[in-house]
Amino acid sequence: MQINIVGRQVEVTPAIEEYIRRKTERLPRYFDRVQQIDVVLEKMPHEFKVEILTDVEKHRDFVATGSHEDLYACVDVVCDRAVRQLTDWKQRLKQHKP
Repeated sequence: MQINIVGRQVEVTPAIEEYIRRKTERLPRYFDRVQQIDVVLEKMPHEFKVEILTDVEKHRDFVATGSHEDLYACVDVVCDRAVRQLTDWKQRLKQHKP
């Protein structure tokens, strides 16, 4: 699985990159068909915006977005949304109603 991290008007420091990788590496635990994860960090005037694009086999990309004043808190919120999307999709597949 490949994880790509892009910063728009944000410098992606090694600490930020390591934190994001640690948070996003747990996504395949919830759905094993994850192929690639793209994380986009963006600095808005008064807050940060984070977007996680999760590429899943045989499905469109799952997109989780969020914004917060603190970058680390924003990453936490968006990762939780991505986990929720993957677990909901997995439940739908188990019920055979995709």
